[in-house]
Amino acid sequence: MPSPSDRRTKIWSVVRVCSGNFLEMYDFMVFGYYASAIGAAFFPAGNAFWSLMLSFMTFGAGFLMRPLGAIVLGAYTDKHGRRAGLLLTLGLMSIGIFSIACMPSYASIGLLAPLFVLVGRLLQGFSAGMELGGVSVYLAEIATPGHKGFYVSWQSASQQVAVMFAALIGVLLSAMLPPEKMAVWGWRVPLLLGCMIVPVLFRLRVSLEETNEFVGRKHHLSTSEILRSLSVNWRIVAIGTMLVTMTTVSFYMITAYTPTFGSSVLRLGNKDSLIVTLCVGASNLFWLPVMGALSDSVGRRPLLLIFTILMLITAYPVMLWLVRSPSLPRLLAVELWLSCIFGSYNGAMVVFLTEIMPINVRTSGFSLAYSLATAIFGGFTPAISTYLIHVTGNRAVPGLWLSFAAGCGLAAALLAKPQPASVGAT
Repeated sequence: MPSPSDRRTKIWSVVRVCSGNFLEMYDFMVFGYYASAIGAAFFPAGNAFWSLMLSFMTFGAGFLMRPLGAIVLGAYTDKHGRRAGLLLTLGLMSIGIFSIACMPSYASIGLLAPLFVLVGRLLQGFSAGMELGGVSVYLAEIATPGHKGFYVSWQSASQQVAVMFAALIGVLLSAMLPPEKMAVWGWRVPLLLGCMIVPVLFRLRVSLEETNEFVGRKHHLSTSEILRSLSVNWRIVAIGTMLVTMTTVSFYMITAYTPTFGSSVLRLGNKDSLIVTLCVGASNLFWLPVMGALSDSVGRRPLLLIFTILMLITAYPVMLWLVRSPSLPRLLAVELWLSCIFGSYNGAMVVFLTEIMPINVRTSGFSLAYSLATAIFGGFTPAISTYLIHVTGNRAVPGLWLSFAAGCGLAAALLAKPQPASVGAT
C-alpha cells in the first residue's frame, strides 16, 4: 500500500510530465478555434471559403511533421531517456508558439507572413510527434501495479484541460471584444497567454526524474538499432495507427472543428460554439480517467470494441438529427454523446497502445503510430469536413468521416496483441 508521501510524489510526477502536453494541445486548439481569423490575417484569398481552407490546411500541415518528429525525437528518447526527450520537445514547442503569436500579418509583410506561420506550425508538429508518446510511456512506466490504465489516461486528460482553458479564454474574449476587434488582434491574445506560461511549464518539467524502468534497463538501443526495430515491427505500428485513427479523428472533430462548424455551418453564435467546446472538454476530462480505470478491471479490448461499434452506427444519424434543426441544445447533446464515445474509447486505447509496442522502441513506436494517424487522418479532419460539406452540400457528412475512423479502430482492436512482457488487462 503506497504511503501518503509516495502518492504525493506520484501525483506531482503526473502533473510535471503532463505540463508540456497541456501547452501542445492548448496551442493546437487556439489555432483551430480561430481558424477564420487566422485565415483572414495570413491567408487572404479574396474568398472566405478558400481563406478558411488555407488556414485549416496550415493547421493540418503541422501534423505532417509528426511522423518525422516521432522517429527522430522518439529514437532520441528511447536512447537518452524519457526526461531528456520531454524537455527537448517542450523547448521546440515554445519556439513554435512564439513564432505564430508574434508574426505580423500578410498586410504588413506579405508572403513572408504565411510562410513563417507555416514554418512555426511545422516545428510544432515536429515536437508534438514525440510529446504524446513520451508522456504516455512515462506514465505507463511510473504507474503502480494494476493502475496503468488510470495513470496513462491522464495524458489525454491533460489535453482536455487545455481544451477547456482555451475555450474559456475564447468565451471571455467574445464577451469583452466585438467581432471586428477579435478578427484584427483579439485572436492573438490566447497565443500570447500561452507564451506567458512557458517559463512555468519549464520549471515543472525540468524537475522530472527518470523512470526506474528506463534506468534499470542494461542495454539501450542505438538510433540505428531503433530504426531497424521499427522497420521489423511495421505491422504493429500499422495496427497502432489504425487504433489511433478513431481517437484523433473524433477528438479534432469535437474540439478544434466545433467552433467553426457551429458558427460557419450551423449559423450559431461563436460564443455558443465555444461554450459547447468548453463542455466537451469537461466531459472528456471526466470520461478519460474513469474509463482508463475501468479498463484496468474489465480489460482494454472490450471497451475498444464496444465504443468503436457505437461510433460506427450512431455518428451519422446524430449528425443528421443536428443539422435538420440546428440549435445550441442539439449541438451540445450531439457533442456530449460523441465525447462520451471518444473518452471511453481513448481511456482504454492509449494504455493499450503502450502495451502492444516492444519495450526497446516503446516511445518511438507509440509516437510513430500516433503521428501517422494524426498526419494522415486526424489533423486534417477540420479541412476534410469543410471540403466534404462544400462539395456534397450535406452538412451531416462529417458523421460519415467519424464512422470511417471507427471502422479503422474496430479492425485494429480485433487484430492487436499486447507484448508478452507488458501484458495488462486485455
